[in-house]
Amino acid sequence: MSAASTAMLGQAWQLSPSVALRPEPFGALAYHFGNRRLTFLKRPEMVEVVRSLGDHRDVRSALSAAGVPETQWPAYVTALQGLADADLIRPRETKEAAA
Repeated sequence: MSAASTAMLGQAWQLSPSVALRPEPFGALAYHFGNRRLTFLKRPEMVEVVRSLGDHRDVRSALSAAGVPETQWPAYVTALQGLADADLIRPRETKEAAA
């Protein structure tokens, strides 16, 4: 895993407020109302991770809570980086960072 990927595991993220998730049998559709981008989340586990990012201290905690095996974390982090590039998820300021 790259340094950026490893760093992301320890960072707090959240679903962008401009994004809606619509459940689908394959996972979910993520629609960004600002840039009008539609993204398919093809795994229910990824949907759970994305949906719960704001409820967890960091990405690592969200992956663990969703039951994603640690051996699959690099693939999930790569996917999350793509979602971040599309502004579907955003960094979240934590209480520790604000202090």
